[in-house]
Amino acid sequence: MFFLFTFVAEMKNTKEIAVVDPSTEDKIKNAARAVFYKKGFAATRTRDIAEEAGINLALLNYYFRSKEKLFDIIMLETLQGFFKSMQTVFNNMETNFEEKIDAVAVSYIDFVLANPDVPLFLMSELKMDPEELVKKVGTKEMLMKSHFLKQFQQGMKEGKIVVMNPLHFFTNLMSLMLFPFIASPMLKGIGDLSQKQFNDMMQERKKLIPIWIKAMIKPL
Repeated sequence: MFFLFTFVAEMKNTKEIAVVDPSTEDKIKNAARAVFYKKGFAATRTRDIAEEAGINLALLNYYFRSKEKLFDIIMLETLQGFFKSMQTVFNNMETNFEEKIDAVAVSYIDFVLANPDVPLFLMSELKMDPEELVKKVGTKEMLMKSHFLKQFQQGMKEGKIVVMNPLHFFTNLMSLMLFPFIASPMLKGIGDLSQKQFNDMMQERKKLIPIWIKAMIKPL
């Protein structure tokens, strides 16, 4: 009975604190983001996040019921932020189609190097509920209504780009950027690469991917 009273009292205090401090949720998410990025999902404990945020564990549990839920929220917000930045790249009226390809490769690789948990999260969410993820992130609108796509279509009309379904182009581009990060354990094992060597190889791909993509779409 004593333990029940203590738990109820603690939750009551937690709710009062939550009402008084409206920034607590953001504080927790910022702390979780820092710890997840540093330790990764598997090695992170909810207690680590609470300590980073400077709050007690009960308050964290009041806002977010599990580490998994908090991780999903952080990753989704991270993806949304990234795709918003990519929307700026795709709709830049000052750059031509080839310059946009260069910018996409650099932006994507820099993003995943800074957020190594994103590729596996992305694959997991696509497997579970692809339509919902596409809707939440806004990928379809970003690509299909972009200046980037208009330039691609104009290039096909002018004979500068081989005629193809745009989805083939996007599939090739995304595969070249995404797959190495998903397969990083295998690639590091095959090449006896340290994490630094793998990262250096990804830096090299910023220049190589645009070269390969431009060669693929060039008419024979």
